[in-house]
Order: sequence, then structure tokens, then C-alpha cells
Amino acid sequence: MKVTRTFDLVDHLMDGLQRDDALTVKRNGKWEKFSTSQYKEFADNFSYGLLALGYKKGDKILTISNNRPEWNFMDMGMSQVGVVHVPVYANIGSDEYNHILTHSDARMIIVSHHDFYLKIKQPAREAKNIEKIYSFDPINKVDSWMEIIELGKKNASKFKDELIKIKESINEDDLLSIIYTSGTTGLSKGVMLSHKNFMSNVEGCIERLPVASDGKFISFLPLCHVFERMVNYLLHLRGVAVYYAESIDTLGDNIREVNPEGFAAVPRVIEKLFDKILLKGKELQGIKKGLFFWAVNLGLKYELNNVNGWWYAFQLKLANKLIFSKWREALGGNVEVIVSGGAPLQARLARIFTAAKLTVQEGYGLTETSPVIAVNKNEYPYLKFGTVGPLVENIEVKIADDGEILMKGPSLMLGYYKDKEKTDEAIDKDGWFHTGDIGEIQEHNILKITDRKKEIFKLSTGKYVAPQVVENRFKESAFIDQLMVVGAGEKYAAAIICPAFHFVHGWCFKHGIKFHDNIDLIENPKVIARFQKEVDKINQELGNHRQLKKFELTCQEWTPESGELSPTLKVKRKYLKEKYKVKLDRLYGYTDEKGHVVTAN
Repeated sequence: MKVTRTFDLVDHLMDGLQRDDALTVKRNGKWEKFSTSQYKEFADNFSYGLLALGYKKGDKILTISNNRPEWNFMDMGMSQVGVVHVPVYANIGSDEYNHILTHSDARMIIVSHHDFYLKIKQPAREAKNIEKIYSFDPINKVDSWMEIIELGKKNASKFKDELIKIKESINEDDLLSIIYTSGTTGLSKGVMLSHKNFMSNVEGCIERLPVASDGKFISFLPLCHVFERMVNYLLHLRGVAVYYAESIDTLGDNIREVNPEGFAAVPRVIEKLFDKILLKGKELQGIKKGLFFWAVNLGLKYELNNVNGWWYAFQLKLANKLIFSKWREALGGNVEVIVSGGAPLQARLARIFTAAKLTVQEGYGLTETSPVIAVNKNEYPYLKFGTVGPLVENIEVKIADDGEILMKGPSLMLGYYKDKEKTDEAIDKDGWFHTGDIGEIQEHNILKITDRKKEIFKLSTGKYVAPQVVENRFKESAFIDQLMVVGAGEKYAAAIICPAFHFVHGWCFKHGIKFHDNIDLIENPKVIARFQKEVDKINQELGNHRQLKKFELTCQEWTPESGELSPTLKVKRKYLKEKYKVKLDRLYGYTDEKGHVVTAN
């Protein structure tokens, strides 16, 4: 059957791709499976329930949920009756909640559990358009979503024919979802995505998924994020079972229990995975430690198409048998692909994991493009480290005179909800969407991203600095968790550095350095000197104008919850510049060490 609308996926699964573990989740220590037929039954009953409650095409329902089968049941149930799904991150601030609740015109909110309810409770009271809140998990004085399901069951015969007619009336160009982009400045914009936007992107990416229909994928990135949601639909089209991890903290255990063929991750997750592997290597002794780091150094030199020669290939085969096989076992032993998206990935990570037979396929896109514009395939020459791979075949891409990546095609958004001005800013009169990213198209239609157009800044010397390039290199250090490179209009580049506190604490213990707390830690001369040594070492690899001449350390970890990072773990530059104004002023000599303004004599 032709799949043109998201809810067609359920019928597609029923038609020859049925399995007893279509959607699976671990709860209360046990894996709970939902079959394909149960998936359809829940989705249909949710649709009947919405119709019984008076919901109609174009109405909006806002959800705040962790990854779980119920997310799919309600997502498909909404789409079948033309109700617009507005999935929202749980880790945004109250101002964002207030904005999204009222701006979206949502009538109903569905939360997954008590913690999310507490976040939305007060903003929901203030939003006049919100009629009711439901919950998946039991919450005192909050109605269960099962009431909608039960209402649907009771009215199934009444609305069965009507549901068929509504489904037939829904066009692929109809609005399916509004996804609010987290952004790094200002309040988020509501990206309007249609059935066609998503399904054309799924169609364009399906051949790049090297997992068979009898395979399993583990899911842990938020389903409210466009990347994981599209991957979710992609897996449905292929017939792959989706297993939802308990949490990011239990991911390793869950992967070993499920033995999946793949998973999707943002670069920060891959970075932390590699850091954990290195920490285990450092705990080894003698010849085992030597072999471990011999394999790591070998993997970091890996090139595709056997260009390293036969001696390297022989060594790599040995490294795979002795060392990398244990990495694969730690990820269940079956992983064929790790899909990376959401932010730039360090090329060295794609290189070493691929050398270890854990192929990383990095891709690129935006919420506005549903999202994939380009993604690496799983073999040479269509897999290239340091790039985001070949362009998706069913879209058009060109590079503007200033280097900006422009895109048009069936996966391009309908526009920003209730914001024609910003829509017109993003999509020009010829229909080209301006991504805000700088890039180049290489051989085999492979796209390489070089930086964010809006984030490139000019020093007072006239030299341009692409901060993401510099930041990615410095984040390779075990001492650095995050950093923000600054210097617009100044003589030199500098940075605010958020230390990798877990690693730094261990380093201090090893070297007998005592401290009371992180404030005391970042003021310790030996710690500062060690960070200076790290900065000096990395600076040698960078052009003079990109080198960090000064830096300041933070005493607090950066997280989406505390506001320094977006929900997709990108640094929020405007927020950080406001938060660390004193440190920034000190970096450029506007204030002295005590924060007093420096004046000219």
C-alpha cells in the first residue's frame, strides 16, 4: 500500500509486517510488549474517544511525555481524525510553557507522569484555551488517558464509519503537527509540519537504514524532537521493532538487554559513550592497558576504502578481535548502525566507532525540513567522515553566494504557526529555505557543514572565527564538558569553559589536590594551570586567530534544566553571555579580577 499520511503506517504494519513486539517499553523492571494489532486497537480507540469528546480536524492537543508506546497510540489516534499534535519538551522554562500553551491554541494537555504535571500545572491554569489535563501514569485529581480509550471503546460502533470517512478526507498536505523549535535565542517558533513533510522525508531516507524488517531499534531521544520522531516513522515503514529505554542513565543496560541493531543519538551522547570507554581503559593495568590504547590510536587513524594499506588492515583486524569486540559486546553485540543528528559530530568519533565496526551515520537537517537534508550511507564512497553525507534524493539543495545552505522540496515546512513575517524571512520568494548554516557540496553530492551563519563572528583584526569548529575541537578534551567561544569585535578569541567535573574531580584525587566545592575547585591554581596546559596543547592545532588567548572556568554544569543548553544540548549563547557577563568582561580587560571597571588613565 502507498503510505502518504503518518497513520497509513499502522495499516502498513498490519499488512504483512505484524509482530508481537512492535512497540516495547521497560517498566517496573520488566519489558512490556505491544503487538501490531494492539497498536492499531489503541490508536483507533483513541480516535473514537476524541470524536466522542467533540474534537474535530484542526483542533490541537499538547503532550509532554517520555518515550513510551502510548506516545505512538495517541500520535496516530490524533492524526487519524485530523487533530494536530503539539509535542513539547519537558525541560523548558515556565516562560516557554506559558508561550507555547497559549500560542498553540491547544485544547487539551496529556502528560506522562507527575513530575511533568507539576511543570505544566500552573501555566495550564493561566492559559484560557486549555480545557483539561490527562495523564498516562496515575496522578491524584488528574484524569487518566484511559478514560478517553474507554470512551472510544463504548462509541466504536457509533464512530467507525465516520472515522473511515475522516481518514479518507485527510490530505497529505494537511497540518499534522506543530513542533516548537527550542532555539538558542528568544521564544520558540511553532514549525507547522504536514503528513507529506514527514512521509516524504521517510521515503527519502528509507534506503539509508541498514536494518532489516525483523530488526530492533532502541529509542531514547525525546519523541517530541523532530529527529527521533522521523526515525520512529522510518522504523515503522521498514517494520523494525522499537524498544524504549527506561532513561538515558539506564541506556547501557537496556541496550545489552535488547541487543538492538541500531539506535539514534545526538553527538553529546556519543561523546559521553566514548569518554566512558576511555575511562574503563585507563583503569586497566600493564599489557591490557597498552593494548587498549594501541587499538584506540589505531582506530583514530582509520580511513575508508582500505587506503591505510595491508599492514594497517592486519592490525585493525587484530584490534577488532582483542579490543573493539568488547565495545560491541557492551552495546549488545548486534549494533549495525548509530545514527547521529541534532548537532555537529566530531569526525574522530565517527572514525573510531566505524573502525570498531559500529558504523556511525551522521546526518543533518532542521525541524523546518522534517528534518533530514543529508545523511551518510553505511559504506564508501557515500560515507565520509567529517561530513553529513549525500543529500536526500527527493529534495533540492544549493549553496548561496555567501556559503549558506538553501533547501526546497516536499519535506519543507508549511511555515511558522501564526507568524507570516518569520516565515517570509526563512523562505524566500523563490521558495528556498535559508538554513542559517554554511556548507559546501562535495563529490558524490556529499554535504559538509562548516558553521552556523549567524554564529560566525569577526575579530577586530578583520579575521573571521567559526565558533562551532573551535568548540568541537576543545570538547575532545576529557577535561572539558562544554564551552562557548567568544570574541566578536575583540582582538582575540576567548572562551567560557564548563569543566567535565566528574573527570576533573578524579584528576584532583589522583594528584592530591583538595577542594571544598566546585567554586573552590575552579579557583585552585593547579587546576587552572592544568586547563591552561590543555588549552595551549589544542591551540597549537588551530590557526592563530582561532586560538583561545584567555579562558574562564564555570563552577556549575551546563544543562537544559538550568538554562545554558537547549533541549537538544546546543549552547544557548545569548543566555550564557548574560549569565557570565562578569567573566566575559574580565576576559577582555573591561573589569579587573575583583569585577571593578577598568578605566584608562
